Amino acid sequence: MTLEVYRGDLLSRSREWTGLHDDELRRRAVRAATEKDAPQLVSLAVAYLAHGGGSGVLTSPRTVEAYALGVRQYVEYASAQAVGMLRPGRHEAQGYVNAMLAAGRQPAGVGLKVAAAGCLYRALRWAGACEADPFKDVRVPRDPTPGIVKRPPYSEDELADVIDHAEVQARFLLFLTAHAGLRISEALALDWADLDETARRISVRSGKGRKGRVVAMSSSLGRACRQYRTLYAPGGPEHMDGKRTTPAERVFRYASVMTARYHIEKAFRKAGVTFRGFHPGRKYAGTRLLRQIRDFGRVAAHLGHASVDTTRRGYAQLAADDLKDDLTGW
Repeated sequence: MTLEVYRGDLLSRSREWTGLHDDELRRRAVRAATEKDAPQLVSLAVAYLAHGGGSGVLTSPRTVEAYALGVRQYVEYASAQAVGMLRPGRHEAQGYVNAMLAAGRQPAGVGLKVAAAGCLYRALRWAGACEADPFKDVRVPRDPTPGIVKRPPYSEDELADVIDHAEVQARFLLFLTAHAGLRISEALALDWADLDETARRISVRSGKGRKGRVVAMSSSLGRACRQYRTLYAPGGPEHMDGKRTTPAERVFRYASVMTARYHIEKAFRKAGVTFRGFHPGRKYAGTRLLRQIRDFGRVAAHLGHASVDTTRRGYAQLAADDLKDDLTGW
């Protein structure tokens, strides 16, 4: 599904609720909450995100998916614990958080579930079903371990082995994540006009928060881009093979993140390397660049982070003995 089709679908889903008279909107929301009807509550929360959320119909597919999963999980908990969703007790929300932590969930994951549950209650208030805001003051402890320590980047050898076993399209995608540091959504949204091999620049027009930026290409990425364009750009031998389902101007033929993941995982299996997602590639880009230029601000700009703290905690790390040369002679 292309981004345009997805946004049209999201708009249609929101209209299933916004098209209702206020009294009917409230009645359906009250019934869904009273009966703990998970599909209807997910539908309501998604409609609220698309209509009244900060990004509206521009909310990313991953956010919608994550919130939908979080709403379903909270409804399951509310059913199991007999929580009155329209009038929850004042300790219920913190109890939900504590139950997840006691079950071994990491604070970051718990925070996402809390955000989803909070969105559900904003949707219920928006629909006029209740005034409850139980997650307003819940406390989720902060994990002191940096994200890059818990989920480290791929190593140089791991990436080299995978690139050796990847077909041309998967190889180019790996270079975009591990050298340009692109998010998978940013890479799959690229058009041919966004790539400038001569100037070694990539124009990212659909970054997180809809922020655009220009990203420099490494020499290796520039070569991979030229090779890929020769084969897959309009007029290339692999372009018109009768199987293309994505727009002709789009760089990748992968129609979704799941399709891209399927092909990338095949390369990882062939190389005998465990696939840990696309983000460890971004972390490799951040860490390698930081060790070369020693400037968190420039690394943050390369990765498209609004805050240097995000880069520092989760995406780039200096070697443990980084100061040994500076300390020589002390």
